[in-house]
Amino acid sequence: MKNDPNWPLGLSHHLELPQTSLYYNLEVSARRYPNRTALIYYGNIINYAELKRQVDGMAGYLQQRCAVKKGHHVALYMQNSPQFIIAYYAILRTGAIVVPINAMSIQHEVAHIVGDSGCSVIIYGQELEKNLVGLLGRNLMHSIAAHYADYIDADTDLPLPDVMASSAISNWNEALIQHCIPTPVHITPDDLAILPYTSGTTDKPKGCMHTHRSVMHTAVAAQEWSKSSKDNVVLAALPMFHVAGMQNGMNTPIYNGNAIVIMTRWDKRCAAQLIERYRVSAWSAISSMLCDFLNQPDLNQFDLSSLCMLTGGGAAMPKAVAEKIHALWGIHYIEGYGLTETMAPTHMNPVHQPKAQCMGVPIFDTDALVIDPATLQPMPVGEVGEIVVHGPQVFLGYHGNSTATAEAFVSLHGQRYFRTGDLGYVDQEGYFFMVDRLKRMINTAGYKVWPAEVESLLYAHPAVLEACVVGCKDVARGENVKALVVLKPNHQLDESAFISWAREQMAAYKAPRVVEFVDQLPKSASGKLLWRELQEREFAQST
Repeated sequence: MKNDPNWPLGLSHHLELPQTSLYYNLEVSARRYPNRTALIYYGNIINYAELKRQVDGMAGYLQQRCAVKKGHHVALYMQNSPQFIIAYYAILRTGAIVVPINAMSIQHEVAHIVGDSGCSVIIYGQELEKNLVGLLGRNLMHSIAAHYADYIDADTDLPLPDVMASSAISNWNEALIQHCIPTPVHITPDDLAILPYTSGTTDKPKGCMHTHRSVMHTAVAAQEWSKSSKDNVVLAALPMFHVAGMQNGMNTPIYNGNAIVIMTRWDKRCAAQLIERYRVSAWSAISSMLCDFLNQPDLNQFDLSSLCMLTGGGAAMPKAVAEKIHALWGIHYIEGYGLTETMAPTHMNPVHQPKAQCMGVPIFDTDALVIDPATLQPMPVGEVGEIVVHGPQVFLGYHGNSTATAEAFVSLHGQRYFRTGDLGYVDQEGYFFMVDRLKRMINTAGYKVWPAEVESLLYAHPAVLEACVVGCKDVARGENVKALVVLKPNHQLDESAFISWAREQMAAYKAPRVVEFVDQLPKSASGKLLWRELQEREFAQST
């Protein structure tokens, strides 16, 4: 492996991790670069010294006014903002465990996570208070509400999300002005740090137990892999309550001492303005976000030349979009792969030698295999099976759910591997490619079709903005391939003509036999297409 041409040049396969807590990363950056910009929020700038001061003040308040102690679970329910980052690191400073809740979660979903994790304290965005009815003052004995607009430059000319107009009561500033000094807490790398919950698409969301060590691994690995400069300016547009946004938009930049440009809500126009104004050099974005961003007719009016690192994952980047990115900015979109259970990446493409629509290769100290999901036997090179991973970023298990934990792991060659539930294959050079989710395959007349592959090919049509492929019932064939398509503005497309075009791009059995043009596709808070929702709706209609 020492001479592996696919491995990033000059990097060891082993990553020596700091034997410290995540909070210590902030402390180090604040001591090294006290006057360096840490956060940029719609024109408002906070340096590292001030960020640490506010984190410590909030940590002291949590200890002294909310009785938070090491090992407690504290819910964090808000959108991207300086308050999110301050609250996150304040919770860690107390030795407690951050329980991030998706800001799109509604009342019963929040209640499940609060109840399952045993949180008695919550820090939340005031616009989300309606979803805490019945919890505040009962399960949640202490609460801190934040108003994002408190951290906005009043003179900004940037477009602000509607949530800034919220006028509910906030007690965030009251907590900070008490200037509570936090008491010392001994935290080890193996103490629990984060309890992010799965999306719950197949069952109730499950809490993934991550230690400071497992979170530290992917935070440091991302910086080492890309040889990121401390002078980088990072655009944080992915939601920080998801592990990809949490690591790429917050934990890695803070470890590296970078400036973080925060977006509370995705707005393609605002993103272009922020990149130009603050000379953003690094951006982690999923494919649907970039498709939207590139669909601006006057994008060439913005100076985006500062961008030198563009990374992402979640779904394969359509080839046509990747080619457009390279043509516009001269850089490659570096794809990676990871899950909530692995605190983001287990695989990343080498920056010097990426492959398109590819997960990449296993990163530092990480091993991955492709196995037959039924027999657990290894699959030959090039053949599809379930991807399993072993590495320091893999979670300990599901909180309070030993049955689900046992089902999630398999022992192979004396190692404990996590079963990702994703189907893929590995090529001759050791690059992994994801085909689709284990439960998403369409079986049409005996042929297996992977929707993600078809979706990627459909993006090559010049009129297609977004596409999602599902199976629809068919008496003769069992299932047919159906495409739900969002067209670009001012474009029209005939269903039969589109089907004919698709058959020229792929094998006939893969091409959609049914096409439905829609105004939009449902997405999660992180921008991922909710294919399962569309698939269930299609089957319900067929029934």
